Amino acid sequence: MVQSKAQTVSQYLQKLPSDRRKDIEAVRKVILKNLPKGYEEGMQYGMIGYYVPLKLYPKGYAHDGKTPLPYASLASQKNYMVVYHMGLYSRSGGEKWIRDEFKKAGKKLDMGKSCIRFKKLKDLPLDVIGRAIAMIPAKETMAMYDQYMTARKTGRKNK
Repeated sequence: MVQSKAQTVSQYLQKLPSDRRKDIEAVRKVILKNLPKGYEEGMQYGMIGYYVPLKLYPKGYAHDGKTPLPYASLASQKNYMVVYHMGLYSRSGGEKWIRDEFKKAGKKLDMGKSCIRFKKLKDLPLDVIGRAIAMIPAKETMAMYDQYMTARKTGRKNK
C-alpha cells in the first residue's frame, strides 16, 4: 500500500497525477454527497478518510482515545485506485449486497477484504458507491464496533 504524507485532503489531491486526480475527485464528490451525518473527512492512514470523530466516539479506534473510528477511505495506489468501506464488511449481508449491485450495474467487481479497486472511473458504478456510503449511520458504525470490541475482549466471535 502506498501511503501519502499529505497532511490535508487538498495536499493529497494536488500530489496526484491529473488523470488520477480527476477520478478521485469524482468519487470523493459522490462520497461527500452521500456521507451520513456524524462522519467527517480528513487524512487518515495516508489516505482520504471518512470517520467518526473523537467528539462523537471518544473511545476511538482500538479504544485508544486518539484515533477517529474509520468508516471509509479513498486512495490512489500504485496500480489502481480504491474505495475502502469497512462498514460493508462488518454489516451482515453487506458483501453480498455490493456484489449484487455491481452485477446489476454491469460492472466487474475487483474486491478485497474491505476494498473495491478500480483502474478508471468508468469501472465504478458511482450510484452504487453513493448508496453504499449512505447505508450505515455513524451510530450504527459505533454500535457495531463496540460489539466487535466486546466480543474480542471476551474471546467470543462477533455475530
